Amino acid sequence: MKFLIDNWMLISIALASGGMLVWPMISSGMNAGALTPSGAVQLINREKAVVVDVCDEGEFAAGHLTGAKNVPLNELEAKLPGVVKNKTLPLILVCASGARSSRAVAIAKKLGYEQAQSLGGGLKAWKEANLPIEKA
Repeated sequence: MKFLIDNWMLISIALASGGMLVWPMISSGMNAGALTPSGAVQLINREKAVVVDVCDEGEFAAGHLTGAKNVPLNELEAKLPGVVKNKTLPLILVCASGARSSRAVAIAKKLGYEQAQSLGGGLKAWKEANLPIEKA
């Protein structure tokens, strides 16, 4: 016990540095369900994945993934079954940063789209990967 009291500062420094080493693994685990841009391209090309952009109409018009369908997040539950009829196809949900599309995945899975995934980092990550976008 005397050792702990005498060396409390060294022990706290060791714990803090250990925490900094573990943090990248923890933070990447939070986004584990998210799809990378290259993974999305593979799903689109190999498995005919359907891309649904959950941004507002104005954001969608400013730029979106080629071939994406626009269903704003607040209308997703009502309109998704009409836009994507085949629930067995992979579904890639996209927004500007990945936050709204993560919420959209929960809604899509509740509707029966078991292969729904969010594009991690959203349209921003897609652009950073130098992948094509189109404007309406």
